Amino acid sequence: MSRNQVFIIVGVSLFALCAASALVAGIFFLVLRSAEQTEPVAQPIAQVVSIAPHPRPEANGNSMGDPNAPIKIEVFSDFQCPYCQSFHEETEPLLVEQYISTGKVHFTYRSMGNFVSENIDGENTESQDAAMAAYCAMDQDQFWAVHDMLFANVLGENARSFTDERNKAIANAIGLDMDQFNECYDSQKYAATVEKDREDAQTANVMGVPSFLLTYTVNAETKTSLIEGAQPFSQFQEELEAVLSEIGT
Repeated sequence: MSRNQVFIIVGVSLFALCAASALVAGIFFLVLRSAEQTEPVAQPIAQVVSIAPHPRPEANGNSMGDPNAPIKIEVFSDFQCPYCQSFHEETEPLLVEQYISTGKVHFTYRSMGNFVSENIDGENTESQDAAMAAYCAMDQDQFWAVHDMLFANVLGENARSFTDERNKAIANAIGLDMDQFNECYDSQKYAATVEKDREDAQTANVMGVPSFLLTYTVNAETKTSLIEGAQPFSQFQEELEAVLSEIGT
């Protein structure tokens, strides 16, 4: 299915971009930002914005919704990605209301490793550090609260949004047990999980963020499809209704 892809994609040189004017806007965003942003913008390290988390029906770890739902969606995302933030703010609430809370979709958040950071500056680790902070909050049943706070506090790509100090300030603002969180975060307990996310994304032919892997079963056959980019809700609705019709739900 052809779509306007609004997402960040990996592995494209500036020369190739100049020669390929028809490529998606998200590619240009990543490379042009990397060329411009040679020095991170200094920001107050501990200053974070507190927000109320979004409703998450049947939240369990980094998933929400009925685990027996006919459609499983895994989103491969990055907390530094502006298109991922757009999906989180604009489309995800509608998916929750119309498909997740109604038992039609089970939704899981997956990281993309150090995706945005390494494509701008190979020495920066903010993408993976933010993901590890969210996974550490999962140990206290607060994955989605930290997930929402991370998106609310992004300052830009590799702009010191998710330094260790800031990630801990976000956890503290939510009211986590900081001894438990710090032990998890400082030991990089979930580093292997973040790396497994990246490997699974590659296996699924995910090239950019955000990307959405749909898995469902028709006549005992497991099928998958991939939605790429922060598409409007209407695109998700079209895809999901087609799948539900195919399943016979």
